[in-house]
Amino acid sequence: MSDIALFLSVGLIVLLMLGIPIAFVLATLTIGGLYIAEINPIIFAQRVLAGTNVNSLLAIPGFILAGDLMGAGGLSKRLVRFASALFGHFTGGLSIATVMAGTFFGAISGSAPATTAAVGGVMIDEMEKQGYKRDYAAALATAVGPLGQMIPPSIPMVIWGVLAEQSIAKLFLAGVLPGLFSAAGFIFVSVWYAKRNNIIADRRATGSELRFALRDGIWALLAPIVILGGIYGGIFTPTEASMVGVLYGTIVGVFIYRELNFRQFMQTLLRSIKMSGMIMFIIAMAYGYAYLMANEQIPQQIADLMLSLTENPILILLMINLLLLVLGAVMDTVSAMVILSSVLTTLGVHIGMDPIQLGAMVVINFAVGMVTPPLGYSLFVASAISGLRIEAIARRLIPFMLVFILLILLVAFVPGMTLWLPALLG
Repeated sequence: MSDIALFLSVGLIVLLMLGIPIAFVLATLTIGGLYIAEINPIIFAQRVLAGTNVNSLLAIPGFILAGDLMGAGGLSKRLVRFASALFGHFTGGLSIATVMAGTFFGAISGSAPATTAAVGGVMIDEMEKQGYKRDYAAALATAVGPLGQMIPPSIPMVIWGVLAEQSIAKLFLAGVLPGLFSAAGFIFVSVWYAKRNNIIADRRATGSELRFALRDGIWALLAPIVILGGIYGGIFTPTEASMVGVLYGTIVGVFIYRELNFRQFMQTLLRSIKMSGMIMFIIAMAYGYAYLMANEQIPQQIADLMLSLTENPILILLMINLLLLVLGAVMDTVSAMVILSSVLTTLGVHIGMDPIQLGAMVVINFAVGMVTPPLGYSLFVASAISGLRIEAIARRLIPFMLVFILLILLVAFVPGMTLWLPALLG
């Protein structure tokens, strides 16, 4: 291993262990590596500009703002109300309604923590009133969060599409079946829990209550249809769709539901700008780091090291998924994807894995990381909303984690799970 490769690899581990923010870690290592390699530092600025001068990256702040506006504008609340009216009378009905509300909102927000916050903020208290234990309700709200990163539009799918130079629209489609499979698994767990704990089903909603819930929530239900229908109908690109989502969320929140005033709009805008700026800063710094990694052929060396252990594609896939699960539990999604993108694409090519399937597998593993201690963001959100300790919620997550593990295996070893819809819709 060359001096630069050693510097980049060991330096990354040491600085991250010291708790330095990932963007500054990448910038420091890149500048130091350029100095060691005696490469003109202007390369760093050039790579940063080239990496961020990508139209597809505009979808990231767009979808973040669209999801925040729809949450602040009352769309998430109405999705929950509609799901409760529709499913509340089944065994485990309120739990099923939580899963369905998370599925609907996941098709709007593109973010795991946002989905947990939107659904958990309403449903945790309601589930406790109906006889569910509060830690179970918080665990369910945590588990549905990753649906926001699987079901399109998905912010991590956009990031991976840019990093791996793959079609974002195809990656969006690749997450549909895994997201629906997870939802079905959570519903199974919900029914099992309700029967085991003798949870009494809610009364069936009357026809007038259903009509009111539908009429009140129709604009929220139409949001994913407008956004995704426009993408796959060829009306606009994913980047343009994010701006359509912002416009839609603003119009509905201000003029139809009238829950989004000027002050709330500015607060939501500021919050989204901060989040977008953080993500874009990490991506910008990562492009300089990636240049040095590629220049030193570090991704190929890491791939060769893994391949020296085994040539069996099944074992390689298992090692990749184990690595992703571990890193997803201790790193944020953007940082981990940026660091691993070149290594994973190299391994994917070697074992003949379709790049869309690979991208979906990566995003889904990191989505599961959102509910995994110690750094599961959705877990933190649910803890803050419910007032419970993370340990109490984590114990209740075990059946949901089994669903996630089965999903990861299916995505890794059954290509049709992620490739059927992209192939069907061309």
